[in-house]
Amino acid sequence: MSVVGPRWLSRPVTRAPFLPSPATGHRSPAQLITYLLEPKNWLIVTVPLIGAHADGLAGVGWGLLAAFFVAVLPTLFVSYGIRHGRWADRNVGARRPRLIVLAFITASVAAGLILLIVLGAPVMVTGYLAFMLTSVAVLAVITTAWKISIHCAVASGSVAILALTYGPLVLPGFLLVALLGWSRVSLKDHTTAQVVGGIVLGALAAGIAYATLA
Repeated sequence: MSVVGPRWLSRPVTRAPFLPSPATGHRSPAQLITYLLEPKNWLIVTVPLIGAHADGLAGVGWGLLAAFFVAVLPTLFVSYGIRHGRWADRNVGARRPRLIVLAFITASVAAGLILLIVLGAPVMVTGYLAFMLTSVAVLAVITTAWKISIHCAVASGSVAILALTYGPLVLPGFLLVALLGWSRVSLKDHTTAQVVGGIVLGALAAGIAYATLA
């Protein structure tokens, strides 16, 4: 079957040797950076810190509950897809599987947002999830035509929102974002333009979210 469009849209899903377990093989530096700085890890750190700023220790609890929906559940879904041969690796490079994953993330974030609103979570936490929901929708639309880097969008957005919340001491975190961008290009998972696009979109979304919520 042929698909008209950019080459990456029609690339067949094949098992990629990207994520060997530590017990079975070694990752290259670029693979290790991509693995350590994947979206799940950024979100597990960022959302509880947003909650802590909003409501102290109780806010951390709200943030951890939110992280379950925005990071843990999507990761379990991706892992399930890998085990059943639905996509090649945790980066989900082909268009159709990528859109399926984004659809699941949208549903998961929406469910978490509804639950947190019903339970009375701090506005900063629920508002952050609402903007995340919007960002995922925008990424999904862009993904239908262009393989923007979701890794870099999440990383950049996380650093930006934390810098706006906690101050400029967080800004060196953008060095990690740049390192992540290098790894994505080095692995040929994205072009430089796709990485830069993700970084800009993530930072812009975080800035809008903070300006609205603060």
